[in-house]
Amino acid sequence: MCHMSPPPIRVAVVNDYEIVVAGVAAMLAPHRDRISVVELDSSLPVLSDVDVILYDTFAAIQGDGVDLDDLVRGGDAKVIIFSWNLDEQLVRAALERGAAGYLSKGLDAEQVVAGIEAVQRGETVTPPESTESGERTANGEWPGREFGLSAREAEVLALITQGLSNREIAQRTYLSINSVKTYIRTAYRKIAVSRRAQAVAWGIRHGFEPDRVRSVVPHSQR
Repeated sequence: MCHMSPPPIRVAVVNDYEIVVAGVAAMLAPHRDRISVVELDSSLPVLSDVDVILYDTFAAIQGDGVDLDDLVRGGDAKVIIFSWNLDEQLVRAALERGAAGYLSKGLDAEQVVAGIEAVQRGETVTPPESTESGERTANGEWPGREFGLSAREAEVLALITQGLSNREIAQRTYLSINSVKTYIRTAYRKIAVSRRAQAVAWGIRHGFEPDRVRSVVPHSQR
């Protein structure tokens, strides 16, 4: 008797930066038999009928502040937060607000896919308690990577470009104010600026402003 394989889980990837969502989609692409990325959204609501929305928190509102109802738009998609920020209180708050899972951006593609599958089965997936926030492995893509910026440096620079103060950046990223200042110093050195206004101007020129793009993958390419 022939057993049919279950259809791939339909996934939408959401973040304010086109390069970030495209990077996540590329990471998941080798697993098309299990995961079908059907929509990529930058600063726009999900339109497609999907099973899971993977919300990447790069330079965005964190999982405890996301309007999940606005993301889901009346559908029954499960929302997974995909983040470097793994503070236990943040994870708990995101789940209490209705997120179905919380995955670390330090995971490899196989682990992310397994996490999505677990959530689709009805399980609640969270980072191990021993996991610390950081970027030990930097998967995906982000603005400024070609200039040598690490993922965290790029995130801090993106938030500077968005107009946030150091204190606001610390609150958004769950980093200490000293860590934020360190990332700013190292980022400024890499992009050869010394003042905030120069950093903002550099960020605007190099894709650090949020995008507003939606890409729906045709059925023939899924």
